[in-house]
Amino acid sequence: QIRAIQLTTNNVSDSQVLGDLLNQIPQDEQIDSVYTDGAYDTKRCRQLITDRNAHAIIPPRKNAKPWKDTKVHSLERNELLRTVKRLGRTLWKKWSGYHQRSLVETKMHCIKLLGDKLSARNFDSQVNEIHARVAILNKFTELGRPHTQVVT
Repeated sequence: QIRAIQLTTNNVSDSQVLGDLLNQIPQDEQIDSVYTDGAYDTKRCRQLITDRNAHAIIPPRKNAKPWKDTKVHSLERNELLRTVKRLGRTLWKKWSGYHQRSLVETKMHCIKLLGDKLSARNFDSQVNEIHARVAILNKFTELGRPHTQVVT
């Protein structure tokens, strides 16, 4: 299921809206892990994820340097940098389960299958159009999910 969505203009980076996305998930619902690409490898993003008591699965950027502060998310990232240097990026991705992020990419592809371009001309209508597509995909997902019952 797609639980959070944020449509932005071209001048807004993905990492800038992470807080808005996380806030769409009710505070009383546990988020175990947040899988993102390297664009989210920022102190702000890692802090937002830590604030939700979730684990950040974010690969460091190719040219990443250790962070000097001693906040928990910075220390975790510095350890991640050492691990990636020691094991390599490919092994880290496999070990961390990072490839689960591909499920999100698959859902994005499905949204595009409903139409490569948006029909609406103004931004608010485009937001509504995307929400309609997401509702359709979530319904398809629900219909395709098996429901098991215990038989005694």
